[in-house]
Amino acid sequence: MRWMAWPEGSVVDGFITASTRPDAIAELSGVVVRLPVFEGEPLRREKIADSSSRILSALLPSGKRAVSTEISVATGAGGFILPNDRVDVIMVRKGEEDNFLTETILSNVRVLAIDQQIAEAPDGSKSVIGTTATLELTPDQTKVIAVAQQMADRLSLALRSVADAQEEDTSAADHLLSGGDGQPIIQVIKSGEVVKSTSSTANSMQ
Repeated sequence: MRWMAWPEGSVVDGFITASTRPDAIAELSGVVVRLPVFEGEPLRREKIADSSSRILSALLPSGKRAVSTEISVATGAGGFILPNDRVDVIMVRKGEEDNFLTETILSNVRVLAIDQQIAEAPDGSKSVIGTTATLELTPDQTKVIAVAQQMADRLSLALRSVADAQEEDTSAADHLLSGGDGQPIIQVIKSGEVVKSTSSTANSMQ
């Protein structure tokens, strides 16, 4: 985005102007638009989607669902996850003997919105963290994350590189659902290190 000179007589209601919104370029960085915006076209308020409002439903492609989930405040990629990023959803559960079990339950899903808050450390430093993420999922993926929310001690998001986030992945950990097929790959973590990876069934995870 950039500021452009425009004939005063052609400025209509809804145009974002430097006189009414001088910080617009910084404020609107990374926003989602409801309609296409072409190079050189004046940006209007009506074209900007507010992901926290009912307009979110207009942003969903046909057949997709918007699902919100709490995420681990310590592992939300340090506050760098933003709308339209793609992430993996990782389920973390406590195992036996102080071990932790981790499993990627969703891969390469789009973030529609993320609720960010300012966190202050004991030394006074501040950082922006996400506590709730709204994800764009298929109907089957919504069922998987609903089950994972009940099973997990926490859910974490892993930010994917733009380079490997182009192809949509509609797979999900179907074994979490009753009657689901597939063998999950579970990693066992002890003292901060992955000590083994195992294939299991849904029953053995309970």
